Amino acid sequence: MKTFLISIALFFAINLTAQNIELPQPERTGGMPLMEALNNRQTIRSFQTKELTQQQLSNLLWAAWGINRESGKRTAPSARNFQETDLYVLLKSGVYLYDASKNQLTFVSDKDEREYAGTQDFIKDATVQLVLVADLDRISGGSSGKLNTAYIDAGYISQNIYLWCASEGLGTGARAMINHDELGPRLKLDSNQKIILAHSIGYEN
Repeated sequence: MKTFLISIALFFAINLTAQNIELPQPERTGGMPLMEALNNRQTIRSFQTKELTQQQLSNLLWAAWGINRESGKRTAPSARNFQETDLYVLLKSGVYLYDASKNQLTFVSDKDEREYAGTQDFIKDATVQLVLVADLDRISGGSSGKLNTAYIDAGYISQNIYLWCASEGLGTGARAMINHDELGPRLKLDSNQKIILAHSIGYEN
């Protein structure tokens, strides 16, 4: 009987954790004027452990790579509208994939994998890690051209992240120094998905 009760408890614990997160609607107006945001844009490498609110997270993801038109096009450019970039969101509660069409975080893993989003010591302190992953199957052309396209498109998204963080008074830092072989399996990527860039995001220490 005791074993049965433990099994039931574990079942409910797993299913309560392993779920998608419905985000509040992003706030599409307001914020800092563009020229001020550009003036304040910088890279931060020292973070507090204070967490972002779900509203901040929703605003961040929409600014980075959200849908801003009925056509389904995004807040950042994409070569030939391939939209090959996926945003993986690494939080204390687990790993999620941003679904812009549903405005939700789709559950990937209940493990805290933030420390694997880079090689520097400060990585573990930021409350949010965004990992930009390119699905090369969505891009036509040769392999080298596909990667060039993925790098350029990720750069557009990265700048959106920087500007939103500057406007919100948060810190961020982009990096390509990532152990791809270690992080890839933790994100459950396949061979056609390539990690391009990562961003630490949080309150500056």
